[in-house]
Amino acid sequence: MASQGPVAVSIGNFDGVHVGHVSLLRAARDRVGPEGRVVVVAFHPHPASLIDGREVPAAMTTLDERAALLRAAGADEVVRLEPTRQLLSMSPHAFVDALVDQFSPAVVVEGPDFRFGRGRLGDVAFLRAAGKVLGFDLVVVPPVDVTLVDHTVVRASSTIARWLIAHGRVIDARAVLGRPYRLCGVVVRGDRRGRTIGFPTANLQTQNMLPADGVYAAIAHLSHGALCPAAVNVGTRPTVDCLRRTVEAHLIDMPTMRGEGWQPVPGQPEYGWGLELDLVAWMRDQVRFAGLDALTDQIRRDVECVRRIVNSPLGAIA
Repeated sequence: MASQGPVAVSIGNFDGVHVGHVSLLRAARDRVGPEGRVVVVAFHPHPASLIDGREVPAAMTTLDERAALLRAAGADEVVRLEPTRQLLSMSPHAFVDALVDQFSPAVVVEGPDFRFGRGRLGDVAFLRAAGKVLGFDLVVVPPVDVTLVDHTVVRASSTIARWLIAHGRVIDARAVLGRPYRLCGVVVRGDRRGRTIGFPTANLQTQNMLPADGVYAAIAHLSHGALCPAAVNVGTRPTVDCLRRTVEAHLIDMPTMRGEGWQPVPGQPEYGWGLELDLVAWMRDQVRFAGLDALTDQIRRDVECVRRIVNSPLGAIA
């Protein structure tokens, strides 16, 4: 690969692009300097999808989202590496030879637990030895530790970030990711119940991993660049007997209209527009209310709670 300067390469899944990944890219940039190139080789889909009996982790980010986050963190180029059975059966020697042939790296940057090649037999010790023969240096970047709300110290990883999100601990997930966990997608038609009780919602179709069921305070990024607070319901909506998990966002303080001409955002079509939701804090569990009046009263309280949260230090977008 042609380059004006030295090339640093880092290989991995990079799902979520957490603070540990950012540390890898900073180390890569430090080694090659401003004239060099930092290349990220990202597996997609997850290699577990080809391993019999392995559960495929839910993805926090799509490939496009991951690439954008990696570039924002300092990568000059993000290369998709599709895991195939042939690729996963390559020996560590063959894998490194292919890496050198394609990228001619001056330096390879990885974490201490990096594994590659058939049976995950390749490790950083193998890489270091191979580099001495093939002409690249290896930089092993130590893990990044993060302190959670309960003062537990954890190693930043995609696995711990997924666990936190799955348990609704989005404040802690933010510490691991270095930013709020974001649901991205397109607004689609729902059952239109919200507008009948004065709280219309934007129904989000997303490929991102869903957090635990519940009601969240969020900041909505609208497709025309505006921000607004949002009360976000994730789950099955027990009061109206909906069994399918959905994501519904009530966009607070946005002017709306009732009836067929209703538009959740002025100037946007009713459906088909992009919406991003930064989950700031989990507020409460889903509850089956006795009726729509009780539900409406609770939503009013939720809206006021969202306003308080997003106007607190938690609401500051990193």
